[in-house]
Amino acid sequence: MVRRQRWSRFFMARLSNALPFQVSVHGELPRQPMLWISNHVSWTDIPLLGMLTPLSFLSKAEVRTWPVAGWLAAKAGSLFIRRGAGDSQLIRKQMTRHLQEQHPLLLFPEGTTTDGRGLRTFHGRLLASAIDADVCLQPVAIRYLRDGQIDTLAPFIGDDDLLSHLMRLFANDRGQVEIHLLKPIACQGQERAALAFQAQQAVQKALFGDRTLPAEPRRNGELVAA
Repeated sequence: MVRRQRWSRFFMARLSNALPFQVSVHGELPRQPMLWISNHVSWTDIPLLGMLTPLSFLSKAEVRTWPVAGWLAAKAGSLFIRRGAGDSQLIRKQMTRHLQEQHPLLLFPEGTTTDGRGLRTFHGRLLASAIDADVCLQPVAIRYLRDGQIDTLAPFIGDDDLLSHLMRLFANDRGQVEIHLLKPIACQGQERAALAFQAQQAVQKALFGDRTLPAEPRRNGELVAA
């Protein structure tokens, strides 16, 4: 698994370098395997976060069919979940085992992409795996900017398809991406709902400070969390 994650990280870094973004990373990478949780704006979140460290992802089943990003996610040992399949307990056990074997895992607890102007509720159901495995949460905030403002080109939402999205990105100047690795959250003795709330508050503050902007979330094929 470690070899697969490292191999996938290499190719995610190559893909990230090819994307029209200038990326800055703030904060420290965790030294221990953790359950990473991040807000979700676009399919490009996958390579941009996956290039930072060897990671597996929790993905909705459809992601496996995505060109490039889905292939890389599969090669990284990602876990795939079907919406409404009633297999959450199985996924929880798989996630717990994955974390207990010292393999970091990332999920998007909003369960869908947004336009980057706000957050959807962080669902805590699958955070129970971090409690079971006795690992910390690593909250991550990813923000896309263009000319100092929230990037309206980067979100992968609504009826977007991969080709149209790429053409839109490459038809414009490079955007900026900020990745904030926030303070880890200890899970021992906590309830999953409380963990989800703490993580959402941390990401909210990192992205927007004390202000809240209206989100315009629309469901599309993206990594899923809960």
